[in-house]
Amino acid sequence: MRLLALAIVCVLAALPAAGQTAAADDAAIREVVRQYVDAREKRDAALLAGLFTEDADQLTTAGEWRKGRDSVVKGGLASSQANPGSRQIAIEVVRFVAPGVAIADGRYEIGGAGGAAPRRMRTTFVLVRGPRGWRIAAIRNMAPTEPK
Repeated sequence: MRLLALAIVCVLAALPAAGQTAAADDAAIREVVRQYVDAREKRDAALLAGLFTEDADQLTTAGEWRKGRDSVVKGGLASSQANPGSRQIAIEVVRFVAPGVAIADGRYEIGGAGGAAPRRMRTTFVLVRGPRGWRIAAIRNMAPTEPK
């Protein structure tokens, strides 16, 4: 009976720590996405590269599939140059699908430069936790369509 009571106390004591870890991971993931937007705005290749895993990939709304960190960074910087305007990503949901693996979904908007209408999309990030913290392993951008 004492062993059972001790086991219950240990499990209950661990619960707040698990919740705090999830909250800290959620905040860290949102920070990585914020840094991604900042690096794109600054057109900072080194900062951008540091946010991705080596094998990262990105599927753009134009259907371009960038494979590998170098391709993702080069393509992202070229896209920022070709599509002026301020970028904003509002992460709405972070979901942990396995230990050290998360999906972050949100709204992506490129503010209209020179009076142009803003461009609105949806974006999904897949992030993995490694020795250097959370890094982006994949990005999927989707142009919204009218519901059927």
